[in-house]
Amino acid sequence: MKQSFAFVFIFFVGITIFAQQEFHVFPKAHTTTPGRASGDGSLENPWDLETALNQKPEVVNGHDIIWLHEGVYNGRYRSTVQSTIPNAYVTVSAYEEDKVTLNGNVKSKREAVLEVNGKQVIYKNFEITWLGDFSRFEADENFKIGRGLRHLKGANCKFYNLRIHDVPGLGFGFWKHGAGSIIEDCIIYNNGYVAKNGRGRGEGIYVQNSSDSTRLIKNSIIFNNYYKGIEVWSAGRRANFEYVKHIKLENNILFNNGLPSGRHLDNIIVASDDRNGINVAKHISVINNVLYHNSNFTKDEIRGDAPSLTLGFNKHAPIEDVIVKDNIIIGRSNGLRILQAKSLTFTNNIIHTGFVQFSWSAKDNANHWNFKNNTYYSRTNRPAFRIVKYKDFKFDEWQTTFNIDHKSTSRVVDDFDLHPVLAFNRYQLNLNTYNVALFDKKGNDVVVDVSKYGIEKGKHYKIYDAENPENVLSSGKVLENRQIVFPMNNNEFLMPLHNTKAQKTPSNFGVFIIDFVDSPKQVSKVANPENAFQHFLKWLGF
Repeated sequence: MKQSFAFVFIFFVGITIFAQQEFHVFPKAHTTTPGRASGDGSLENPWDLETALNQKPEVVNGHDIIWLHEGVYNGRYRSTVQSTIPNAYVTVSAYEEDKVTLNGNVKSKREAVLEVNGKQVIYKNFEITWLGDFSRFEADENFKIGRGLRHLKGANCKFYNLRIHDVPGLGFGFWKHGAGSIIEDCIIYNNGYVAKNGRGRGEGIYVQNSSDSTRLIKNSIIFNNYYKGIEVWSAGRRANFEYVKHIKLENNILFNNGLPSGRHLDNIIVASDDRNGINVAKHISVINNVLYHNSNFTKDEIRGDAPSLTLGFNKHAPIEDVIVKDNIIIGRSNGLRILQAKSLTFTNNIIHTGFVQFSWSAKDNANHWNFKNNTYYSRTNRPAFRIVKYKDFKFDEWQTTFNIDHKSTSRVVDDFDLHPVLAFNRYQLNLNTYNVALFDKKGNDVVVDVSKYGIEKGKHYKIYDAENPENVLSSGKVLENRQIVFPMNNNEFLMPLHNTKAQKTPSNFGVFIIDFVDSPKQVSKVANPENAFQHFLKWLGF
């Protein structure tokens, strides 16, 4: 029989020469197969993580997979692994359902738990954090600043299903020399610290881009960071080239950023502080995102500083060619701020705010903006469209004075309400997982008809609250009517938040992750995985 399959074997050898290789990584402290620098990446003799992430393309290249096996990897790591094969990626991933944690709470000269420097690499399905005790206050003698993930350079990298949290500094630095890269399906929260001046520091994501290839941040949940949620921004004041451009934010859910330091701050800001007027934030899209700050809608709570979206900052660098559409923007007094904008499309958005704040330059630029089909819920006692140091306008005055927003509507904040399903977004790679944002003004549980999202009856599901993603909040089976109840008032299911200033969202707003599986039982893990070539050889009897 072996001879009869000889030609198949020869053919198989031919096609697998260029097929993927699989390499294995274990923590150094693993009891049976510790990862070592002297390993060869096999299951029997695995690498440690630092060794694996710095392999040359002659060893690890496009199509290859580096599997991270379960455990805590203590250290701060720099990754130079890359693909030199066009349109092919190296993948660095947790193995199967293994829980993999990169813990940066160690002594190290490096700031980031993971620094990425190689091109065409996919990083997915693991956790980046600081474990144990550490200070969140810069004034403390023992304070050490940290970073979560630092994508310093390397084009066309992809980051999927990463959980980046509880790092005393920036969660994800998505820096300018990473053309065409993607962040998708990630959860980024509780990152940052309180500076000596009492202000919060540490964004969820800080993103720049110097190339004409679009950088994408999609379907990620970003909340409770000490500073802002997503900062499309440059603080440099004397730029000589453009590096805040061609960025797309789509289908993300952001809430309560800034709150751990004691004040609501922007869930998203798109701007630049360049005084030369060269590094202008341009060609930016903000599409179909949900932005929320804590509010009590039954009491029409709208006072207090709580910006959710800010566009523009420095008058020398007004944003250009920015598109903001199909977003839900919930804040308080100044929930929406349009400060410096030369060209702006703002359409099909729902806004909850005490007033819309504009800078002085709005009176000169507004005639050049494209505003339509927006719905504004704002305060009733005073005009709600404010050009700072100039005038407050009623909605009809705003429309006629600047010939703008004619297909939009303005309503009193008492009438504010939303469709209960704000988002139900499927993961790119984990096709049975969805991010969900729900709303009920009175805080009642929300019933979702999942047939609208192609979910069949008989599927089993597990629901996790994004603010407590370790524990199953609810589970069950999709019945004939294909309706699932999401518990909105679930404070009793939550662990305490990480400091006294952070606050759980009210029950009127809930963010969840839901997993669907064919069986309620977990799929058993393979103790000794083989690649397809090895399996085929055994089948032939070799």
